[in-house]
Formats: sequence, C-alpha cells, structure tokens
Amino acid sequence: MRLFVRLLSALIGLALAAAGVLLVLEVGWGWWRPGRGPLFVPWDGWRDRLAELSWDSSPVRLTAIVAGVVGLLLILAAASAGRRAIRLTDPANEVSVTTSPRSLARLVGVTVRAQENVAGAKVTATAKKIRVRATSRLETEGELRPRLLDTVSGLLDEVPLLRRPKVSVVVDSPKDRR
Repeated sequence: MRLFVRLLSALIGLALAAAGVLLVLEVGWGWWRPGRGPLFVPWDGWRDRLAELSWDSSPVRLTAIVAGVVGLLLILAAASAGRRAIRLTDPANEVSVTTSPRSLARLVGVTVRAQENVAGAKVTATAKKIRVRATSRLETEGELRPRLLDTVSGLLDEVPLLRRPKVSVVVDSPKDRR
C-alpha cells in the first residue's frame, strides 16, 4: 500500500506541476498579448460556462460529491499506508518498543546464513509471518529444514516479541532434484 500512495503522490504532484506551468504560460501570454485569447487552455469558454451555473445546480453538486469521495479515498489510502511496526514487549509501563519487519528479517537472515551447509537465504518478515527461503548444496530439504526451524524458533524465543509470528522454511537443494 505504501508503494501505491507514493506513486499516487508522485502523479498528483506532476499533475499540479503541469497545471502550474500552464497557468504561468497563460498569464505570461495574457500580459504579453492582451486581448488575443488563450494560449493553450480555453479558459474564456470555461469562464462563460461557469457564469451560467449556480451553487445549487446539478453539475456543481455532482462535482462536490465526487471531490468528497475522492478525498475520502485518498485519506483512507494514506492512513492505511502507515509503517508496519512489529511490537516488542514493553520494558516499562511508559515505554513502548517496536522494530521494523526489515530489521527482524535481517536478524533471522544473519542467523540462518550462519548455519552449517546454508549457501544463502532470503527472509521476509511481517508481524504475523516469517518466511525463510534457504539454499544448500550439501543437504536435502528433509535434513536442513528441521534444523533451520529449530534455529529460527530459538532465535524468536530470545527476541521479546509481543506476538510470535508463524515461521515457514523452504530449502532449495540440488540434492532434492536428483
């Protein structure tokens, strides 16, 4: 969701920058050649059309409703894109401690990579689940997977997590392909 909000913010920023450039060009054109009409944007026609509308007309109400709905959707998207912190047990009543999913994944990744016969590992972590994808050239999945599960479980016992995430371990090994 954070990627969506970042892309949406960039697109809205580019649209506002383009509108600003058009405004500057139109104002400059109007000062340089007054009475010649618009350069790019037909604002004369827009002004005449808007002069015909009143605040209680249907197009104005519909535009207000659409703008309100779009605004609420943007607020909901921005609110749901907050940081996904993982809560740790609080050392005192006045202190709350969190860590990022990336930090937890790094900690698990370093521990898994330090194990014997592990050639590499990719780890992703959330507050609910930790996924480990390890590679080994010397051991099969049946041999290495239980040991890695025990290692990660032992590490999670030492980390003061408020809720223990589920752990899934997958081992890629050339020995399994034979």
